[in-house]
Amino acid sequence: MTMSRKSLALALAGVLMTSGVALAQPTEIRIGVALEPPALDPTAGAAEAIDVVVYQNIFEGLVRIDETGAVQPGLAESWTISDDGLTYTFVLHDGVTFHDGTSFDADDVKFTFDRLLAEDSVNAQKALYEPISGVTVVDPTTVEFTLSRPDGLFLFNLGRGDAVIVAPESADNNASDPIGTGPFAFVQWDRGSRVVLEQYGPYWGELPKLTKATYLFISDTATMTNALLAGDVDGTNNFAPEALAVFEGNPQFKVLVGSTEGETILATNNREAPFDDLKVRQAMAHALDRQEIIDGATYGYGVPIGTHFAPHHPYYLDLTETYPHDVEKAKALLAEAGYADGFSATLKLPPVAYARLSGQIIASQFAQVGIRLELINMEWAQWLEDVFANKDFDLTIISHVEPFDIGIYADPDYYFGYDNADVQSLNETLNATTDEAERKALAQQLQTIISQDAVNGYLFELAQTGVWNAKLEGMWQNAPVEGVVLRDIHWVQ
Repeated sequence: MTMSRKSLALALAGVLMTSGVALAQPTEIRIGVALEPPALDPTAGAAEAIDVVVYQNIFEGLVRIDETGAVQPGLAESWTISDDGLTYTFVLHDGVTFHDGTSFDADDVKFTFDRLLAEDSVNAQKALYEPISGVTVVDPTTVEFTLSRPDGLFLFNLGRGDAVIVAPESADNNASDPIGTGPFAFVQWDRGSRVVLEQYGPYWGELPKLTKATYLFISDTATMTNALLAGDVDGTNNFAPEALAVFEGNPQFKVLVGSTEGETILATNNREAPFDDLKVRQAMAHALDRQEIIDGATYGYGVPIGTHFAPHHPYYLDLTETYPHDVEKAKALLAEAGYADGFSATLKLPPVAYARLSGQIIASQFAQVGIRLELINMEWAQWLEDVFANKDFDLTIISHVEPFDIGIYADPDYYFGYDNADVQSLNETLNATTDEAERKALAQQLQTIISQDAVNGYLFELAQTGVWNAKLEGMWQNAPVEGVVLRDIHWVQ
């Protein structure tokens, strides 16, 4: 029997389709990230770059945070809360193993939190877990937490990278050889170049579609751009906004613009004159033109804020009109405060583009009302020592990326030195409240007070600007917590 060329082509196509050759989906991904983590243990370091690689990939917590910021079951399949809010009982998944083959059970949970709360703990967020007064192993799959006071953020905090579960057999080596329970196991770390993860076959949950993920460290925007265009990387979670135009409208890529937890503020030293004067802070607030700052520093991708809270959060209150841009009002307030001729101050800027660019724009805006700023560029180590630790500054610009961190305004020893007894009392009540409606009302009261007090200049929420291969799906558009979560990422034809 002879076959026509058309029949032969169809037959060959059928063979390819049934063999899976032609339609095989890729199962590996290469992700470009700007910063290399200093270590790979999220329970022993504060760097966001750690969670970008390991959070929900290598390590897991009792619960996990999803893209909306909601708490979902993790290593705990369920939990109950006592009526007084002081006892949380977690039922754990059975049959879970760590990547070295050791079993996971309630003893590992107790070990993790005893280690986190120990006097010599180096956990960057140890204070968040201070309400835990005890962890009791009921049986291998049941663990009970006792709190000293109700904590409305307890479950959320258990879902952070700081509270992932580690094993006594491997915890000491997690900084360089991380061993968790997640869907991906650590393979190698070529320092200065990449980290490689591979799917963990015995994973207790649903296996991800990806079998391998490589994180490539590319700090230079031009190099990242070229790598994306050449196909050397498949995507990046946070690309430089000034270069996004290269990819917008290009059918080979998708640009995902979302929000982060990064409240970007003109942090103000409330301890020092003239910034201890409310009228001066109000004048500075009126002098700020947020949209001009957003357009110039984030190329239009930031979201304006009028208080220290993420706009995507259900508790957020839009207070951007508390002090609308008004040059004449700013001048009048300065005159009332005794600074009719203005004053001079320093603005110390860390080495990130949003801060340096915002600083130049704010200096120009403040000059219009008589405030003369000297811009001082600093490296991170110097900024952390001088500004954050020693509180030696007038003004600075920084993004606060921790979720739900309005509680910093209740700490008079925090670097911007705001001391308000009402705020401290409200925050204490908020921390002890578990009813959602009551928590929202309290959070909005706090937002309103710090906005009216113009504690800091509230500028914008940092955007997450991802660039990905157009055939990839499942990436998070928003970043309610730090991390590039791989579990839902997959290729489509």
